[in-house]
Amino acid sequence: MLDKYPRGVYNTRIPHRGIIIKVKGMENEKMDKCCCKKTERSDEDRKKLIHRLNRIEGQIRGIRSMVERDAYCPDILMQSAAVNAAVNAFNKDLIAGHIHHCVVRDVREGKEEAIDELVVTLQKLMK
Repeated sequence: MLDKYPRGVYNTRIPHRGIIIKVKGMENEKMDKCCCKKTERSDEDRKKLIHRLNRIEGQIRGIRSMVERDAYCPDILMQSAAVNAAVNAFNKDLIAGHIHHCVVRDVREGKEEAIDELVVTLQKLMK
């Protein structure tokens, strides 16, 4: 999928990766930092996060089913609130792990920009 911008610049989105590549002539420039940095997680931590996501996915499917069955609006809203709470709990676990591992490691290595990155991330989450 190419979106044309003025002056012959194209943005390309690679499905399921969130990568945006800016193409002008022969030059390719990765614009998304998500693909460059990685977090090493223990098998246990990864398993816990995936388990939470699977439960959230199941809750979403349940809400979809309720809508398809024309369930009563307040009942759907209660389930939606439960999904929001589950996503918030997932985010809290992920942030805690990020601070304890990634931010601490980067600060110890003298990479103070990790703190700025954390602040920006928290500001985005609190909108």
